[in-house]
Amino acid sequence: MRKSFLTMALVLWGWWAIPLRGQQPCPGFAIVVNSAEDELVLAISNAEKPQEAIEALDKYAQAHPDSKFMPCVHEYYTLTYLKTNDYDKVIEHGEQALAANYQDVMLLLNLTRAYVGSGKVSDTAFDAILKASELINTEAHPPRPTQVPEADWKKSLEELEEQAKEQRAYMAYAFFQLLPRRPDAAQRLALLDKFAATFPDAATAHVKAIDYQRFEAYKAAGDMAKMIEWGEKVVAEDPDNLEVLNLLAYIYGNQRTNLDKAGSYAQKALDLATALKKPEGVTDEQFAASQKLQQGMAHLTLGYIAFLKAEKTRKVGPALQELKAAVDLLNGSPELQAQTLYYIGYANETMYPANHAAAIEALTRAAALPSGWQVQARDLLAKVKRAARQ
Repeated sequence: MRKSFLTMALVLWGWWAIPLRGQQPCPGFAIVVNSAEDELVLAISNAEKPQEAIEALDKYAQAHPDSKFMPCVHEYYTLTYLKTNDYDKVIEHGEQALAANYQDVMLLLNLTRAYVGSGKVSDTAFDAILKASELINTEAHPPRPTQVPEADWKKSLEELEEQAKEQRAYMAYAFFQLLPRRPDAAQRLALLDKFAATFPDAATAHVKAIDYQRFEAYKAAGDMAKMIEWGEKVVAEDPDNLEVLNLLAYIYGNQRTNLDKAGSYAQKALDLATALKKPEGVTDEQFAASQKLQQGMAHLTLGYIAFLKAEKTRKVGPALQELKAAVDLLNGSPELQAQTLYYIGYANETMYPANHAAAIEALTRAAALPSGWQVQARDLLAKVKRAARQ
């Protein structure tokens, strides 16, 4: 028996469960029975393997390259190539459909899924997400057919709205997956503003994620004041955000602006890092490296704070204890490890009596690391060596 157009669409787009009109590929295209388009749709619906559907699409595209149905053909390509995880082909055909001034929710979802899965990003990906909001709303509120009873129509609208919620939720998920792939901080901030305006409900629901991404954007831009401002918003909303706590502690400590807050944040970050559990999908090596970095950074901040507080007394024992705890944990970060070694050398030289040998050892290591601390370490090392000879 001949499969209906709607049934075929649902088979191809199996990850959405609700059988609604808005889920049909290419809504608005009328297919004449026994036409070339009708034969193509039948061939796709009867295909047992994706390659068979692709061959049918290729055959149609070669025979009818100028057909008004070609945007729909590109959408069927996206459906089929998604089944094979060939994301490059989904992107290729999705963008061709958009270039032909065609778009519907299914096409934008397919294209967005391909970008998320491929690890790539482009302006087209974000345009698809932002355009989807209005289309989702439109497809969720179609005109009522005159022959449909009121009760049935009400139920259909409820199902359409539920589907629209799922679609908006996926687009929000995709947005936050793709945004970190955009390296330019100004572009990230502009996209966050557009997302909040286009998906106001999602922006409210994901306010923590948006604030965190603003923090990340200002960090990438090197805007210290804005980074602190949004970092404080993040920890107010999410007090256990380890990375933001640790970075704010490090900034406050190095700037000497709020040592009490720096110490409080660093200690909490250390406690959180020590209690971390390995997330699913993360290798033991990746987890260990991340945990050590966070622990080491917290120890570094605590050590530096203790060193600053001991400047007058020269009782640097507590500072050295924290700094020595940090140094091996920071093997994965030459910059932070060099900074730690520099402070170890400095602390050993300023204690009474000075420990020249320990200072020289630490500063020699710091000077050998590729970091922004090399010049300072070499200068101090030369002074320590002169002092040791006297």
